[in-house]
Amino acid sequence: MLKENKLSKFYYGWVVIGIVFLSLLVSAGISSFPSVLIQSLEKEFGWTRASISGVISIRILLYGLIGPFSAAMLAKFGVRRTMVFAIILMLISLGLTPFITAVWQLILLWGVLGGISTGALANVLGITVANRWFVKHKGLVIGLLTASAATGQLLFLPLLAKITSDSGWRNAVYVIMAALLILLPIVGIWMRNHPYDKGLAPLGTTEVVKPAPFQGNLLLTPIRTLFSVMKNLTFWMLAGTFFFCGFSTNGLIGTHLIAACGDSNIPIVTAASLLALMGIFDLVGTTFSGWLSDRFDSRWLLFWYYGLRGLSLIFLPYALGTGYTQLTVFAVFYGLDWIATVPPTVKLTSDAFGKEKAGMVFGWILVAHQAGASTAAYGAGFLRELLGSYTVPFVAAGFVCLIAAIVALRIRSRKAAAVAAA
Repeated sequence: MLKENKLSKFYYGWVVIGIVFLSLLVSAGISSFPSVLIQSLEKEFGWTRASISGVISIRILLYGLIGPFSAAMLAKFGVRRTMVFAIILMLISLGLTPFITAVWQLILLWGVLGGISTGALANVLGITVANRWFVKHKGLVIGLLTASAATGQLLFLPLLAKITSDSGWRNAVYVIMAALLILLPIVGIWMRNHPYDKGLAPLGTTEVVKPAPFQGNLLLTPIRTLFSVMKNLTFWMLAGTFFFCGFSTNGLIGTHLIAACGDSNIPIVTAASLLALMGIFDLVGTTFSGWLSDRFDSRWLLFWYYGLRGLSLIFLPYALGTGYTQLTVFAVFYGLDWIATVPPTVKLTSDAFGKEKAGMVFGWILVAHQAGASTAAYGAGFLRELLGSYTVPFVAAGFVCLIAAIVALRIRSRKAAAVAAA
């Protein structure tokens, strides 16, 4: 009887969070895989780094653009159906990839289909699920789900780099497909759309509330939401700082660090291990950032995150030219700060626009993030072709982050945002 009582106290929302964490983890592994492919595709097909970077740029941009519409899909069709659809789309994209022979095929499969499918399993999913299931510990949950991207790198990048190095990039694709085939039935069987489906209230409350049906058009509602917040300066400051965030993370380091290490004669497996090391420390840093965002002013958290990231990027060209010790220092320092910006940005978004609109509004803020990432992904590849090194892109991103740190302090506080909303 005592055992039954203990089991009855277990909150099913933690199962949902575990499934979403696993899904975001696999999606992050897929999103980071193109950075491993750059040198292999250059050698096999003779494609330029700029053209491959262009494909990755398209993928990153669509990853962001799908966010607001993904929020609408989650509301209209439910979390489980949306996740299953995204996983099937990923499998189609990956399954056809080993047969490519031209850049336009890579654009279609990895740029378009890959961007849409991974974009549906992104931060908007985590925020939507956290808002539905949790009031208590919500910041911590958002931090944990955001950190799943780092964990995806931790698990997949060294493995995929090793397989690519030993037996070719096509076999690495098959490994990712196997992970998706394991994930698909887990989502289909155990995922739930809302606490109401289990007769539960969100953790931290006692009232069981039936979710309101989705109102509006699947395509037009996100666009109307965008127009409704475009006059709000807080939105533009959050979007602007997040543009700089994407510019300095997955668009630059996530896409080009392995290739930059290759320019310095650092083996691909070692370079991938550096990204994985960042993943370990980002898992800690971003989860802790979620905990901090429940307790401290999110504007000051963003100030420190962007400022420290900027300094680490300015240090990176020196680290690449001096050896493994300095690169390890960079990986640890930068890793703690990789996407620690997400929980305080989500908190400020929820404060300014309300829980109901937070997912869709943050989806548009994420578009700005991915626009910055897309710009850096292509721009860094182009400058590398033009100048022969990544020094200028890395240092420029560092100074951009220092600007973002200053802008973050200008974002309205929770009290001011509430007054403006009233």
